[in-house]
Amino acid sequence: MPNALVLAVRAACADALALLLPVSCAGCDEPDVGLCERCVLALTPAPRRQVIPADGGGLTVWSGLVFEGVAARVLRAIKEDGRTGLARSLAPAVRAAVARTGVDADVALVPLPTSRAAYRRRGFRVPDLLLRRAGRPVTRLLRHARRTGDQRGLGREARRSNVDGSLAVRPGGPPGVRVLLVDDVVTTGATLAEAARALRSAGAEVIGAVTVAATPRNFARPGEHRPDTFETHR
Repeated sequence: MPNALVLAVRAACADALALLLPVSCAGCDEPDVGLCERCVLALTPAPRRQVIPADGGGLTVWSGLVFEGVAARVLRAIKEDGRTGLARSLAPAVRAAVARTGVDADVALVPLPTSRAAYRRRGFRVPDLLLRRAGRPVTRLLRHARRTGDQRGLGREARRSNVDGSLAVRPGGPPGVRVLLVDDVVTTGATLAEAARALRSAGAEVIGAVTVAATPRNFARPGEHRPDTFETHR
């Protein structure tokens, strides 16, 4: 069965199951609604920009939301509970982040690859799902070259060491293609930097990256300046 048909069947089954089981708001637990109006408003995009170090030059990353509160709960509901219908509520954040990059139609939107274990567990690839719900085409150019350890709990340098050399370009990836990387969340940017390295070493032009959300760990406090902090653009 083609992958697209498999995903469509799984989505239909998930929607049917939602009719039979009690549902609550993914953002605040209000009963009998998948996402309440207040939480929908909390997902209004507020794109933020950061530049992360990467081989071949810094990588500019635009993120539509901050990974906290409602945004964090909705993303976890998608990834951990399989509530794929919620991806539509994050589509505006994806579109807003892409719009901030100023890319044109000939740029390939390349999602970061999902591990086999995660795909078996979920039955879908999160970055691909988010792109499709945002109405954007998916160009899968990357694959895993080796296994990596769990990134959770690792510091910045440990994350970089963990993913170093872990990604490669799929056979047939054309040199010279212009690429915009896509992921769900950016924390330190180590995986995005590794993806940029793999693509650039294969001859692709990586012009930036977008994510639905970014963790607030590097945000400056009021009155505090940090040279690599995020910038808010509304």
